[in-house]
Amino acid sequence: MAKDDKKVSNLPDLSKKTIMAMTFGALGVNMAFTLQGAQMSRITQTIGVDPNQLGWFFLLPPLLGMLVQPWLGKSSDGTWTRFGRRMPYLLVGAPITVVVMIMLPFTGSFGFGYGSLAALAYAAIAIALMDLFSNVCLAPFRMIAGDMVNDKQKNKVWSWQQIFSYAGGILAAILPYLLEKIGVLNTAPKGVIPQTVIWAYLIGAAALLISTMVTVFNVKEYDPETYAKYHNIEKSEQKEKAPSMWQLLKTAPRSFWELSVVQLFSWIGIMYTWTYATGAMAKNIWHTTDPTSAGFQAAGNWYGVMTAFYSIAALLWGLFYAKTKANQRKLWYGVGLFADAISIIIVATTNNQWVALLAFALYGIGNFTINTLPFTILTSSLHGRNEGAYLGLFNIFVCMPQIIGSLLSFWLFPLLGNSQSMMMIIGFVSMLVGTLSVLLIHEGE
Repeated sequence: MAKDDKKVSNLPDLSKKTIMAMTFGALGVNMAFTLQGAQMSRITQTIGVDPNQLGWFFLLPPLLGMLVQPWLGKSSDGTWTRFGRRMPYLLVGAPITVVVMIMLPFTGSFGFGYGSLAALAYAAIAIALMDLFSNVCLAPFRMIAGDMVNDKQKNKVWSWQQIFSYAGGILAAILPYLLEKIGVLNTAPKGVIPQTVIWAYLIGAAALLISTMVTVFNVKEYDPETYAKYHNIEKSEQKEKAPSMWQLLKTAPRSFWELSVVQLFSWIGIMYTWTYATGAMAKNIWHTTDPTSAGFQAAGNWYGVMTAFYSIAALLWGLFYAKTKANQRKLWYGVGLFADAISIIIVATTNNQWVALLAFALYGIGNFTINTLPFTILTSSLHGRNEGAYLGLFNIFVCMPQIIGSLLSFWLFPLLGNSQSMMMIIGFVSMLVGTLSVLLIHEGE
């Protein structure tokens, strides 16, 4: 561990009002991520993407994330403005994400043609930009938690952040289903995205902009002097040149690397669920593999309902987790990943949509865990300097598994008989390995 990460911070308790304000913006950010996770496979296959080529659409976003997140973290560590330290990046990232969210669902509306190169290129660029700038929006929330929250309140703050996230996720996931129920068309001409999905993205874009601005204008970050005081950073250390990324990696806490192993396997499981669940359910439950069919679009809507359901489960689990003790984090990390694994295998194999729905309650527990526990454990090993840089570098271990999973899919998918269910079973095995890897972690080291 680096010498400047051995210090014990002296951060004060935050008021409920401050915690509310610093976590509320996560509602809109997760609407963007949920729409991406719940609708991306549906959108790409609707415009004519071969299921064997889906991996390409999930490859570029994490590649960009690996480059941008570490830079954002390291750059924001040294950004001290009247708007704050992390907030300027949220002020830029949120409006750009909104624009991309408006662009994406119209992929099939410009007359490019079903399966045409122009349509696929447009979709690929929009997906990459949406993922990139959604992460730019998400990163400040994680970094603010590291900057301002003491160890006693970490469980509460990270849980509240996820509770707001899942509230947004519930709304985003169920929007296409609800819109269909009030008469918005859920089918469209071949190669065109249905109106239910288009309107869900437009509503999500508005929610993202409003909720993030609530955080921006209601959270006051610490100035350099106050920050140094609370983190026990001496003036001489403040003037030291910031270490390079390579130096930071060489002196990273032990838990940074141990958590990266868990992230590798757990995120492959998550990614294969995003990518293949709609297609697997369409075949197993609605008995179709035709993306233009009403059955496939029904599977897409049902996956949205399942995403809302897991968000509810995750929200409730977050309320429970917020009251757990700091020394129990590894236990709940393992429990959450195992629950996720069980949900994946059930959804991959069931021929009953209600069984798939119930299984996603477990997926919600796992999703909360993957988006909370690694960062809670990591930030308990970071104290003061370079927190943003380390969180940015740690995001590599969210992005890299997606890249590895995408590349493996080009070999695995045809090997497994072009079965989207079998790809999810590979995700199940990977999630089990991630569960066992939790035993490696030494929190605080």
